[in-house]
Amino acid sequence: MRISDRGIINNVLVIGDLHEPFSLDSYLEFCISKYEQFDCTEVVMIGDIIDNHYSSYHETNADGMGGADELEYAIERIARWYKAFPKATVIIGNHDRMVMRKAQTSSIPSKWIKSYKEVLEVPGWNFVERYVKDNVQYLHGEGGTARTKCRADMMNTVQGHLHTQAYCEHYVGQNFRVFGCQVGTGINFSEYSFSYAKAGKKPAIGCAVILNNGKLPVNLLMEL
Repeated sequence: MRISDRGIINNVLVIGDLHEPFSLDSYLEFCISKYEQFDCTEVVMIGDIIDNHYSSYHETNADGMGGADELEYAIERIARWYKAFPKATVIIGNHDRMVMRKAQTSSIPSKWIKSYKEVLEVPGWNFVERYVKDNVQYLHGEGGTARTKCRADMMNTVQGHLHTQAYCEHYVGQNFRVFGCQVGTGINFSEYSFSYAKAGKKPAIGCAVILNNGKLPVNLLMEL
């Protein structure tokens, strides 16, 4: 929260999917610079902060890291983000909940499973399925694109999940005006965990800021 001559101003930095330990090294510095440039007051991580490739329901890379090594490496890399942003709201993505899904597949009650903040060693982060701030909802995005979700819910919507999309569209009706914002991502597309998408589009590397108490969404893309 920032107080100006216009009153309280909230500016939110929205960080795209990380899929640690497979994010771009330069993405962290990019996000830090945008947090400072736009005088942000809080951080939302839009989901899939961890990849969990080893536990995927799809075919995994036979030459990739095993579960223990991948998890430890992910924790090490997430520590960089935690040092930069010790307070953040983290949306739970489909890759984040992979281990929980595996537990359900094995009929293991959720009480046996540690919390995300315990495993990833980020006690100051708040993990949620959905976050609302200044009449803007922040979701991971498994339910479709931001442009369709904002119209379905008639609510300003910010999402991740779709790595190749970064945009903001406004829809204006007789009584309502809403926007849908796809954030982009911070993944390193050359990593083996993304080999399934090698024939597809390149990812849109970037983040977003939601400025002036939810009124001004802006996409910020990294230089290619």
